[in-house]
Amino acid sequence: MNDLSKRKLNEFQTQLRNIQKEKSERLHKVLEYVNEVHGLCSILGTDFGKIVDEVHPSLHDSGLEQSTNISDSTLEGLSQVIQRLKCEKNARRKQLRDIVESLVELWDLLDSPKEERKQFEKLSCIFLSPEKDLPCSGILSLETMKEAEDELERLTKMKASRMKELVLKKRQELEEVCRQAHIEADISTAPEKLCALIDSGILDPCELLANIEVQIVKAKEELHVRKDIMDRLIKWQAACAEETWLEEYNQDDNRYSAGRGAHLNLKRAEKARVQAAKMPDLVENLMSRTLAWEQERSMPFLYDGVRLISLLEEYKFSRQQREEEKKRYRDHKKLQNLLLTEKEALYGSKPSPKRCNSLRKPNGYNGNGNGFMTPVARRISAGSATPELLTPRSYSGRHNGYFKEMRRLSTAPINYVAMSKEDTISSFTSISGSEPGSPPRG
Repeated sequence: MNDLSKRKLNEFQTQLRNIQKEKSERLHKVLEYVNEVHGLCSILGTDFGKIVDEVHPSLHDSGLEQSTNISDSTLEGLSQVIQRLKCEKNARRKQLRDIVESLVELWDLLDSPKEERKQFEKLSCIFLSPEKDLPCSGILSLETMKEAEDELERLTKMKASRMKELVLKKRQELEEVCRQAHIEADISTAPEKLCALIDSGILDPCELLANIEVQIVKAKEELHVRKDIMDRLIKWQAACAEETWLEEYNQDDNRYSAGRGAHLNLKRAEKARVQAAKMPDLVENLMSRTLAWEQERSMPFLYDGVRLISLLEEYKFSRQQREEEKKRYRDHKKLQNLLLTEKEALYGSKPSPKRCNSLRKPNGYNGNGNGFMTPVARRISAGSATPELLTPRSYSGRHNGYFKEMRRLSTAPINYVAMSKEDTISSFTSISGSEPGSPPRG
């Protein structure tokens, strides 16, 4: 009986030690899981108490009254929580790593100052620390992720703005090269379309920039190929400008006046006439070279979107019209001069206006230089006063014949050829006979 009790006791003691060992192992396992959960929650910035409470409340708030639950369900629950937190950690780590890579690239691209980078220095540990060791607490928290995403968005907008400026600047460079070559730039990269594409995000600004760079290279090659014809075209345009100036100068009636700069205009007119004489040869040479250029490249030579041959032909036609108009004007002037010469030969030359004015006689008698006769007051003594002389009626009656004759002579046309000698003498006699104080006829 005693042996049986002692053997049974030994069995129970062995079983107790096994159970205590298992308890110790379970407790150690639970503590290990809890510590791992705590570390993951610290890195992820999540609430540790809330996480372990979902498994069992005793894991977070264990006191003297309540022991830590170390059941299989608790161990399994902790294991599942750890796996879930590890997956979340890896996902956030990868996401934040991509964000940091983009930030570093944008910092270098935009040449950001150190003050802007200093705020995110703790994120550099993402690249330096091992895969399983993240020393910074809360490095993968949602707040940190949000700050990094906001910074990335800000730098991305700044990059888009800078890229838009750079793309538009390259577009201006393309337009300048096209302006020098007098070719039209590609409308697909017009500034309005570029801004719309960049703002909408349909195309990457880097792709647009590369496309414009290719167009600039092609435009510069086109400028080099067109250089020979463009140089001759510039000379032709300068000659056209001088030709236009010469036409305006020839129409100026005061071009030979001795004013300031008149001698300079004369020299310029001489040079312009020499250039105008060379214009037909210059145009023909330019047309032949342009046609050879088009035949060699199997494409028309366009000048600001218009074929150069068409412009030259239009100029030749307008020049021919001007020459014909000048010829008609010269012929008309020659005909007028010929008719005038024949008329002068038939009827005699026309007297000059100055000579005609000198031959005209004044209207009326100019007694006092004003064309009117001023009556002379006579002294009459008291004894020899004549009533006839004192009456205005008798005075005016004596001179009526004189004024009538003067009005007739002044209004009648002067014809020195047709007037006879007798008419002249009779007119003079009638005038002198009616003048006051003249002797009576015998």
